[in-house]
Amino acid sequence: MPVILDPDASAVFKAFQEAGRPPYETLTPREAREFYLAGRVITNPEPPELKSVAPLSIPSPAGSIPARVYTPLKLRAAGGLAPCLVFFHGGGWVIGDLDSHDVACRKLAHEGELIVISVDYRLAPEHKFPAAVDDAIDATKWIAGNAKSLGIDVSRLMVGGDSAGGNLAAVVALSARDGNGPPIAGQVLIYPATDFAMTHGSHREPETSILLTHSVIRWFRDHYLGSADGSDWRASPARASTLAGLPPAYVLTAGADPLRDEGEEYARRLKKAGVAVTYRHFPGQFHGFFTMGKLLHQANIAASEIGAWLKALN
Repeated sequence: MPVILDPDASAVFKAFQEAGRPPYETLTPREAREFYLAGRVITNPEPPELKSVAPLSIPSPAGSIPARVYTPLKLRAAGGLAPCLVFFHGGGWVIGDLDSHDVACRKLAHEGELIVISVDYRLAPEHKFPAAVDDAIDATKWIAGNAKSLGIDVSRLMVGGDSAGGNLAAVVALSARDGNGPPIAGQVLIYPATDFAMTHGSHREPETSILLTHSVIRWFRDHYLGSADGSDWRASPARASTLAGLPPAYVLTAGADPLRDEGEEYARRLKKAGVAVTYRHFPGQFHGFFTMGKLLHQANIAASEIGAWLKALN
């Protein structure tokens, strides 16, 4: 079935084409990071007002992990402790940082009425797999271990992220289930990368090669994995032996996205394994739309729906 972009998504894609934005695979990782961050100014909506936004430094065996704590004006605290979403930004494990997803985290904190802690994990190719995984797990464990001092109810600790960040959130949830981390109350997987085999049909459809093109996925993969085995479940959570026993999940996919089918299949397999799943598909959107609320109304709808899901979960 052909993918038909929504009118606003089509207009945004046309604008990017006319702007002559260079493909990421023609840039160095440093150039790609600068280009990606500059684009956020154009696409991010106005951020909601929060009570506070504060820097945080998380110690780990590999060194300090920068993070940022978002506290909304309205917080669902009980006994002085609030739920928390540990968020991992997207960007193919190569680009993206705390600033690129600052507005997204502000919106999630506001909509979910909870604390959001954004984690700035190490990026490839300077730090290849599994450095990002190690940072994500170590940061989540440290946050849980210091929950009370952070004003967090550790029993309501969740993980989430978009794209590569969705991959990391899924891996953290699997690791925690298997004893390497605190209990996780929920996982938000926004068009997650789940399988480096890249054999699903959406990886071969020309209509999905929009912004996140098939060639740039390979560029991300090569920088991140290097010679590592992509079938390792820490790289491809869909390759875990079982998905049973994982926390409730909100899984979002977009129609014009090479990762569409693997995200949908992951949601289906979670449900088959007995996990409570809310699956949301935006057929007329492309990969990356969630952070483009200034230009794409459905990005704001998605943020509101995720916030409602987080509030209903705990």
